[in-house]
Amino acid sequence: MKRDLAELRIPAVSTFIPVAKRVASTLGSQLGLNLTDLDELSIALTQACDSAIDAADAFGGDHDLKLTYFATNRALVVDVDLLPAAHQQASRHSAEAVAKHHELVDAEMQRLAYEMIRCFVDDFRTQIEPRTGQVSFRMVKHLAG
Repeated sequence: MKRDLAELRIPAVSTFIPVAKRVASTLGSQLGLNLTDLDELSIALTQACDSAIDAADAFGGDHDLKLTYFATNRALVVDVDLLPAAHQQASRHSAEAVAKHHELVDAEMQRLAYEMIRCFVDDFRTQIEPRTGQVSFRMVKHLAG
């Protein structure tokens, strides 16, 4: 059973990552994650936000991160989605911006970032739509027991 817990929309800049981590830690604590699990989730969330911010920087323009936190019977799930900033019209990224993003992304560094996230959460999924530039991450941290 899915239970929505919170939704947070923050500017896609690194100075706002602590806000996303604080929400995750608070909700995880309320659900029963231990301190080690909370620390691991915090590390993974930081890396996922950093990866989304890197994509935003490559696309240019202002972007937001939308973080959706929900619980299942056995886990805390955090979705991270890169969106155009609220004050901008929602639009598809141009083919040139998407191509620029792919040129700037060091595939090996991106692979390492994703592997690091996988070390700290129980499930990690990425969705990167090459035509539109939509970037989404899902992290799952299972509850003990």
